[in-house]
Amino acid sequence: MTDFFGHAENPLTSDEWVRINDAVIQVARRKLVGRRVIDVYGPLGAGFQAVAYDEFTGDQPANVDVVGEEPTAVVFTDNRQFRMIPIIYKDFLLHWRDLESARRLTHPLDTSAAAGAASFLADKEDEMIFHGLPKYGYEGLMTAKGRKQVPLRDWSEPGEAFQNVVEAAEALFEGGHYGPYALVASPRLYALIHRVFLKTGILEVDNIRKLVGEGVFQTNALTGNCAVLLSTGHENLDLAVALDMSVAYLGAQHMNHPFRVLESLILRIKHADAICTIETKGKK
Repeated sequence: MTDFFGHAENPLTSDEWVRINDAVIQVARRKLVGRRVIDVYGPLGAGFQAVAYDEFTGDQPANVDVVGEEPTAVVFTDNRQFRMIPIIYKDFLLHWRDLESARRLTHPLDTSAAAGAASFLADKEDEMIFHGLPKYGYEGLMTAKGRKQVPLRDWSEPGEAFQNVVEAAEALFEGGHYGPYALVASPRLYALIHRVFLKTGILEVDNIRKLVGEGVFQTNALTGNCAVLLSTGHENLDLAVALDMSVAYLGAQHMNHPFRVLESLILRIKHADAICTIETKGKK
């Protein structure tokens, strides 16, 4: 198998390589938000460059009879395209003297640079999931055509956030999407719901969680005042992953050692009406 990660040429010992990979994985698990609410399809393999992108419509229910002879609408894609899977990447550098010092003094290798690169990568992944890649015509949760939308209420007023989520759930329900739901809000709105709900002694976010069974999250990918409610499940949307977050060695340069944290994936929205954005009225 081709060593496209450059593992054979890299200067790290097996223990140092484990530390680098562990640092990257820990950052990814801590920071990634989109993957907490969207099912993953794959990994397909690093060599996959394109994937089928299907869109489905219709909400005709299943049939029931005693012999199975009643005709029923077949679930099948209404629109199939093949889309290129983009690569997300960020490089970091290990100084040759840092490696030498760690080994001579038997110190653990400092993985801060790897963790920093992974953090930037996680931010970019969530940005792509929520806002798409306009350069390539790819949509995100906040920009998908055909998504449901409800106007943003004043979440600084007690009870308004809960009512807003109820309205979003009703919009999804009317489209035939009955949950379970997940809510992702901007940091500002997320902070506003962590207060006592009216005079109940219960935080408003706790009441929202009773309605939103898949969880309530925040992400820096959403700025200002906006949120999105999803009807989760890979029948509605998924994240097609060719290459999951990995580390590759780029080859020595000027005695130092550059590495790359990279992944390859694409958001596939199969039912845009399973998404309801909560945002200022008038946004497209």
